[in-house]
Amino acid sequence: MLTIGDKAPTFEGKDENGSNVTLSMYKGKKLILYFYPKDLTPGCTLQAMSLSSHISELNQRGYQVLGVSADSGKKHCSFIDKIGIKFHLLADEDMTIIKAYEAWGRKKFMGKEYDGIIRKTFIIDGEGKIERIIDKVKTKSHYEQIIEAD
Repeated sequence: MLTIGDKAPTFEGKDENGSNVTLSMYKGKKLILYFYPKDLTPGCTLQAMSLSSHISELNQRGYQVLGVSADSGKKHCSFIDKIGIKFHLLADEDMTIIKAYEAWGRKKFMGKEYDGIIRKTFIIDGEGKIERIIDKVKTKSHYEQIIEAD
């Protein structure tokens, strides 16, 4: 189980444009690495909008933002274009990164249980260590959740 102070699992993936993205690219910067279930769904849209509309404030505080879901790069492009997301999204179609960060597991919705992507955010410091984990993400006010402990 990942905990605060652990070395963040290294990763390599493709963003919405097919460009390689690795954890090491964020060395020396704080990274908000957030996992979400699916592009263009109400909760995921609210969460992306909360972060995107405050991207300059987050950048001023030293944060970079990277979203991760199992959607394709093409679907990510549609999501970015439709709501004007101002950061990159990783297409983790084989769920390697999702599973490495323990963002896959049992979920419950409307009385039914199933396996799926768990909405979870990791704040990773410039040395690649987990500084904070947000398990109970508030989609509409995710920006506030992140900065409240900054």
